[in-house]
Amino acid sequence: MTISPLGWLHTVGSLPAIPLAACMLVKSGRIVPESRAGRAYFWFMLLGVLTVYPIAHQSISTVIATVTLVLLLLGYGIALRGPARGWWKYVQTVSLSISVFLLMVPTVSETLRRLPVGQPLVTDMKDPLLLGAQGALLLALIVGIPLQLRVLGRQRAHATKVQG
Repeated sequence: MTISPLGWLHTVGSLPAIPLAACMLVKSGRIVPESRAGRAYFWFMLLGVLTVYPIAHQSISTVIATVTLVLLLLGYGIALRGPARGWWKYVQTVSLSISVFLLMVPTVSETLRRLPVGQPLVTDMKDPLLLGAQGALLLALIVGIPLQLRVLGRQRAHATKVQG
């Protein structure tokens, strides 16, 4: 399976979003649009999402790209209004966390289906390794978002207590 020049642009262009997201999630517990890493995440994600459309071989790829684009624009659109406050911060956090999930699902799937070159780890979309990896990502999302929302709630309560 060869990769076209546009496929390489898509792959190499979106890869930096992964460590950027990981760093922000570890450091801040969320994607922080106002940060340097957050701004870089946006541009790398945007490049990755927009280059999916001309290279997608399956309709699900364009659906995932469109949902990711909407979530990315929602999260960063909220940031354009200034630092997210109140329930907007929750909307922003959830939308950007789901964007990370939607980045990771095809990344993990494509990696397992292409590497090592010539003898990929997975050749069937129903392979237990692939399904397990995708399940782990879904579990991380299901556990991670409520934890993020809980932290945001505590921060909000603390801020209210300090101001009051």
